[in-house]
Amino acid sequence: MNKLNFVLTILFLSALCVNAQNYKNADLPDAMTFLDGNKVKTKTDWKKRKKEIKNLWCDYYIGHYPKEVPELLSAELVKTEKKDDGTIRKRIVLTFNTPNKKSFEIEVWEPKDMDNTARPLFVTQPRVQHQIQWAEEAIMRGYIACLYPGLDVFGGQEKEYPGWDQVAITFQKEYPGAGWASALAVLSWLACSNIDYMLSKNYDYNIDTTAVGIAGFSRYGKQSIYAAAFDERFKTVIARSSGTPTGCSYRFASRQTFMESVVDFPDVWAKNSLKDFLGRENELPIEGNALMAAIAPRNLMIHTAYNDGSDPTFGVERNYVNAKKVYTFLGAENNIYLSYRTGNHAPVTEAHTKHMFDYFDMTFGRGTLNREDFPEILHYQFDFEAWKSKQRRKDLKLGKNKTLTQKINWMLGEKPENISEDEKYHLKTEEELGVPTWSRDRWNPGGLKRVPFAFKRNMNGNIYFDPNLESYKGTVIWLHPWNYSHGSNEGYGVQGTTIYWRLAQKGYIVVGYDQFGFGDQITSAFGFYDDYPHWSLLGRAVSDVSNVIDYLVEGQGIAEEEVPETDPSRIYICGFSYGGMVGLYAAALDERIAGVASFSGFTPMRTDTDKKPTGGIRRLWEWHHVLPKLGLYHNDEENIPYDYDDVIKMIAPRNVLIYAPLRDRFTTPDDIVDCVEKAQTAWTNKENFEFKAPDDICRFQKDQQDVVLKWLNNLKE
Repeated sequence: MNKLNFVLTILFLSALCVNAQNYKNADLPDAMTFLDGNKVKTKTDWKKRKKEIKNLWCDYYIGHYPKEVPELLSAELVKTEKKDDGTIRKRIVLTFNTPNKKSFEIEVWEPKDMDNTARPLFVTQPRVQHQIQWAEEAIMRGYIACLYPGLDVFGGQEKEYPGWDQVAITFQKEYPGAGWASALAVLSWLACSNIDYMLSKNYDYNIDTTAVGIAGFSRYGKQSIYAAAFDERFKTVIARSSGTPTGCSYRFASRQTFMESVVDFPDVWAKNSLKDFLGRENELPIEGNALMAAIAPRNLMIHTAYNDGSDPTFGVERNYVNAKKVYTFLGAENNIYLSYRTGNHAPVTEAHTKHMFDYFDMTFGRGTLNREDFPEILHYQFDFEAWKSKQRRKDLKLGKNKTLTQKINWMLGEKPENISEDEKYHLKTEEELGVPTWSRDRWNPGGLKRVPFAFKRNMNGNIYFDPNLESYKGTVIWLHPWNYSHGSNEGYGVQGTTIYWRLAQKGYIVVGYDQFGFGDQITSAFGFYDDYPHWSLLGRAVSDVSNVIDYLVEGQGIAEEEVPETDPSRIYICGFSYGGMVGLYAAALDERIAGVASFSGFTPMRTDTDKKPTGGIRRLWEWHHVLPKLGLYHNDEENIPYDYDDVIKMIAPRNVLIYAPLRDRFTTPDDIVDCVEKAQTAWTNKENFEFKAPDDICRFQKDQQDVVLKWLNNLKE
């Protein structure tokens, strides 16, 4: 490199660093937009942007790979086994020209009746519980399968492959100056080194180089995306439930969803500095959508489950849609595919495996299926204009001289007079539930009980309590955050136990249910606006709270067994994030609620414009589309018919706790203070209104549980 190029490189990297430090965006960093804000307009631009994406990914997530690519020195066959089905399994030790001439072992499976025909190659990691069956399917279909030592150093041991989980550490130590901090990145590098051998003309494999595929599940899905993004010899990649930071971004996971945050991953998976972005994920200048886009125009299948506790559907789909922009730009929009499945993170079934290899076959020009056999089905892409076209005049324009209640009900939409499932009470079986019961019961500290119940509109939930008590302090309805996959069930970030078990432990009856469109009810909301074009998802959620109270007070529902009786004068709501918003509306419209604690539940709407780092009201009317009528006021926010100070005033003189942390990236703290100052004038008894604005991020963990308990204990009769 000459001096001029060196100086230009330094200037480029310096500018990249400054732009990254100043980055802030509520939405994903667009794959088609450079860090400096310039748009990708040509294919030459895209090549530069792809290079920038890879550099940023290394800078923020995994560290940088070694500059040297070690030469393959030797390949020693150490074991050959012929199976009864005619397939052959070989163990081979590959030695590379690293500083200390290190080696690793691979396993190659050859299909029966090998001939001179070029074969597709399938590469994966030897997880016996999941991915070995993939290799079996591969050779049955005529692929050569290669298992490389991609086993994770963090809990990736396999009895049949001793020591394979330590290979990453061995090779990481070979290049101490490389800066690669992620074991998953090292393993992806091993996958690429393994390809050097499999595709080499010096050995006996006749691989079709246009048909090289790699697949992985969970952490191995991340690893497979890393490998394909940095090595273009992989022509098709399937990442099953890869979670953050690949399949889903940290922006749309983390603490506000009870999904994985930047502090929840094992230390060996990513750079430690990534953890500094907890609560400020919107400042990350690069996310998984862009890394997925870096695979374009090669084939990519993202395989996710509706109730996957590590791969939240909303975030996954948002990643996919943004990455697809690059595929479309390159004329390869059909080469990326999002595949939803029912169920959870695991298990890997025969049907899943068949579906995966049908996709591999299709992309490699094998089999009988076409791209049309893999239809794109999306659930979170709200078409505002299509919604608007179905509205009546009274839906689009609020009449004059309306009361506050009328304004709110107009915004929430018109609840249908008759809903087919209004009086349908059905206790779902374990097979019918989206979220497995063990994932709720795992947090039980002991001695407490969970009883399933059902209420109006075919909704299910759980009632938590201490069966040894003769009386209870009250009933608390728990309203969860934007946890699409698991609803009211907490996953990552639990400190000790969850809010529903802890409140039960402290003498309360606790009602928890997955709100409509989340957890057990996630698929029920698909197509909601086709069925109820004049209503809203938020209106449905608020209505469901009243239906829960109908069950508690009037018995409109059924339970699996007898539950403690609720005191109608002591019904409280505790809600976080989305649940905090629902709780405020519910308390404003249903006077049977004695008090509401709203945690990170809102930021004032009239000042929440696109210029705000929150994402503006677009988050509610478009992204999550829970309140479409807000879209009528996009870029006209100051004329929204009411704001949260009005909603909160309607709760007076009942008890209210507003908890609004100062570093909540979804809110504007000064606007909330102004809102609260207006709202609290409705209370003559100031003890019934409490406002807390701690120096904290948007989260609901033990500290916030303590606040709820203290507030409940201090409530006046």
